[in-house]
Amino acid sequence: MSEVDLQMMSLKELKAYVLSHREDDQAFHTYMDRLQAEATWTSYPPLKSMEDMENYPEVIERFQQDSGQHS
Repeated sequence: MSEVDLQMMSLKELKAYVLSHREDDQAFHTYMDRLQAEATWTSYPPLKSMEDMENYPEVIERFQQDSGQHS
């Protein structure tokens, strides 16, 4: 299967490898396992309306911070 050492790649490198070697199932599964193990996201329930977003001020703040960094 893979001749590269998937375990030694950073998550960013592994993602790039998976995107450029889409047929490599082992790399994909390794990436998904690592992504789950290193999870840094927070799950929220689905919004019922845009006004419902007011219940999650930390999301709005994070979005504004991220948007400001890319301007």
